[in-house]
Amino acid sequence: MERGILIGIAGGSGSGKTMVSRRIIDDLGSDKVVIIQQDSYYKDLSHLPLTERAKRNFDHPESVDWELLIRQIDELLHGCSIEQPIYDFAVHAHEPKKRFIGPHLIIVLEGILILYDPRLRERMAIKVYVDTDSDVRLLRRLRRDVHERARSVESVLQQYEGSVRPMHLQFVEPTKRYADIIIPEGGHNLVAIDLLKTKIRALLNERV
Repeated sequence: MERGILIGIAGGSGSGKTMVSRRIIDDLGSDKVVIIQQDSYYKDLSHLPLTERAKRNFDHPESVDWELLIRQIDELLHGCSIEQPIYDFAVHAHEPKKRFIGPHLIIVLEGILILYDPRLRERMAIKVYVDTDSDVRLLRRLRRDVHERARSVESVLQQYEGSVRPMHLQFVEPTKRYADIIIPEGGHNLVAIDLLKTKIRALLNERV
């Protein structure tokens, strides 16, 4: 199989990265595009007591297993299948089962820190940063963590104030300078997404 095309979509927590990724799939089809989320590659903390796991800073680059992420991205880019870890956010550990992912022509890698590591950046054909106001991002994160990850409102707000916001300012927002395309307001910015799709189609046409 031909070498795949890697597209990186970064941005703060709740910025709308996943919606942008979904719009790409809607346009090009799930047979060509697969989404790989950075969240699946948080380090397994099952060796720690549960109370200690929750204290870890999940918005710091050290929380991510970069070696595994890069190895599996390389395998997908070269037409191989992977067994991706499934991260359980309720207990901050990997589930026993894994997600089987077959080769796809386009790999969309999305996450808050995916433009942080230069090894990943050099593999990307297109680097995208989704830029959304902090108040909108906080509201989206609050809804997600309460409804999807069984978190309390108080714990989400404490985490946002203690680590999410400062880590965003220190590690996430500075990666905007590496982006080829900046999309304000995420998946609702249809003009910017259409420009991104046009560039992706141009890359695909080069393969013909």
